[in-house]
Amino acid sequence: MANLKYSISKLIGKLTYLVLKVMPTGGKAYPGYLYLKNMGVENLNMLIKDQIRDGSILITGTNGKTTTTTMIIELFNRFYDITKSVDNNTIYALTTAILAKKSDIGIFEYGIRDIEHGQPQNVQSQVKPMGVIYTNISREHTQVLGVKKLFKDYVKAKNMLSEGMHGGIIITNADDPNTTYIGCERQKDENHVIYYGFDVDNITDESIGDVACPYCDKPLTYTHNFMNQRGKYSCECGFRRVEPDIKVTSVEITTTNMNIKIEGEVYNRTLDDKISVDVEYKLPLFGTYNIYNVLAATTAYAAFTSRVDQLKDDLESYFDSLSFSILPPGRFEVVELANKKVGIGQGDNGDALNANVNFMKQIINGNDFEFIYTTADENEEEIFKDHMHVIKNSKPTHISVMPGRVSTDAARKYYDEIEKTGLNCDFTSVEYDFEKRVDAIIDLIKKSEYEYVIVTGCGEEQVVWDEVKNRLKKQ
Repeated sequence: MANLKYSISKLIGKLTYLVLKVMPTGGKAYPGYLYLKNMGVENLNMLIKDQIRDGSILITGTNGKTTTTTMIIELFNRFYDITKSVDNNTIYALTTAILAKKSDIGIFEYGIRDIEHGQPQNVQSQVKPMGVIYTNISREHTQVLGVKKLFKDYVKAKNMLSEGMHGGIIITNADDPNTTYIGCERQKDENHVIYYGFDVDNITDESIGDVACPYCDKPLTYTHNFMNQRGKYSCECGFRRVEPDIKVTSVEITTTNMNIKIEGEVYNRTLDDKISVDVEYKLPLFGTYNIYNVLAATTAYAAFTSRVDQLKDDLESYFDSLSFSILPPGRFEVVELANKKVGIGQGDNGDALNANVNFMKQIINGNDFEFIYTTADENEEEIFKDHMHVIKNSKPTHISVMPGRVSTDAARKYYDEIEKTGLNCDFTSVEYDFEKRVDAIIDLIKKSEYEYVIVTGCGEEQVVWDEVKNRLKKQ
């Protein structure tokens, strides 16, 4: 009877997926919801065993999840039969992807904002991933469905996605204290933890203020900041940055591209031994923050591929052909108008905003510029605090402030904080309406008297940014 119930539940889910995938919404979550409603979350592992032969890889973090996942998918898809999902943060969407087809490897982005909605403990225990990849963990959306959440709980939710693993592979960012903390915890359970990071002097960032030690909560001491909270750090309690196993050892930025070198040793699952990595890539000029995504994807492929003898050729042939199309919707890019260069894209937290500003300032090259800042929401003071630090350090000639999320009152409150610093700024109040927000951003860009304009901050929807970019390109 149990097998019959499983077969029927799987059939219903697959048929629902086949019907809904041609609809505008794509049926991303509902087929998985039907399967789990009939079988229960505790029987997701039955579907995993039936549909995925070798094992699954989960990718999580705050920034870079979608881009890193897309790169890993494209790397493996050339030589392996894979099941995939991108921009996914629910167990239902994950289950739908597993229902879609049988394959050798599952590669799934899994964003988590809290334990209740993300259910990381259930995903970990049921999927039993052969690997979990962490990009970074910085202050994200501390408000989930109107409920205020603690940053510690956000870190805990990410941690739980790999908690309970034994003998698996954890790929984590050594330059980020919160992901390093997770790596150190997983090493206690005899997992293969691979740390990646930067080892270059020409990538540097200003200090962002106090960053709490994930073990004792005391402020970390940084000797070098690569980007926002990522860098070389230590704490008086003994916690410190782990020396990366695989590193970016050279970054050369030209007017047309970025040349990078990656070196190190990585544990390979097929050989059950370490292998050497020594590659050089010619990448598009899409910002130094994406080098972390490239490094994480490189590490993942080296760890899980069976094509060890072809590793260098596989990696260099893929990354040398990379284009801007790899970037997901809403991501930062530069649009050239007749009399302006406009850098525009989502910056929902301090890390993302800082990356956007640093990239654009390479183009501004010391000239005057306008900063159009779209604010955080109610109960997102932590995000605004990080934004404020970046805004002040960027030294804009003029700032235009407008609401980025729901509350115009919160936007006004954040504007008042910016004005108190003495920065040259103005406020535009726009009600919570998609078209009105898009029109307001475009109007501010057009009215700006500056040749260089940065437009970034919070947005209720990714599509806001793409709509503004598309309209600007048409003009």
